[in-house]
Amino acid sequence: MCETSKMNMNVNTPATSLEVPLHQTGPYGVKETMKAPDGLSGVKSTLVAAHPLEASEGMIGKTQDQVDFTMLRNIQGIHAPLRLQMERHIAGKVQRLPCLNSSNVAVNTLRGLDEHIDFNDVLNDPTSPELMGDPHIMTERRAGILQ
Repeated sequence: MCETSKMNMNVNTPATSLEVPLHQTGPYGVKETMKAPDGLSGVKSTLVAAHPLEASEGMIGKTQDQVDFTMLRNIQGIHAPLRLQMERHIAGKVQRLPCLNSSNVAVNTLRGLDEHIDFNDVLNDPTSPELMGDPHIMTERRAGILQ
């Protein structure tokens, strides 16, 4: 016999007798996705890499840095990679106001990316940003004044 025929299906059960938490359903009995604790599931979290090499391409900069630091340590000693990492960290802290686009010239120069033309150099136009807001609110939010 089929599994569905063995189950006790009571079609005459009224909808009010079903146990559904109020925070999950709206006034019409439909699930309130925006009020749910998990909210909307992000599309990016459900996507997978389009190609097996995509993950490798994303890690190429970190891998290249590790190889460069290892080679620099073997040639010049421990101080050279530590100094370079410290310079990169300090250069990464220098930024413009949140409403202005920062070119990160110092970081790109320290990484050697100032001599390469990349996909982002051509298509990442700073004159048409995705997000533009009130400079005062953005600055207060970065400073921790506005939550």
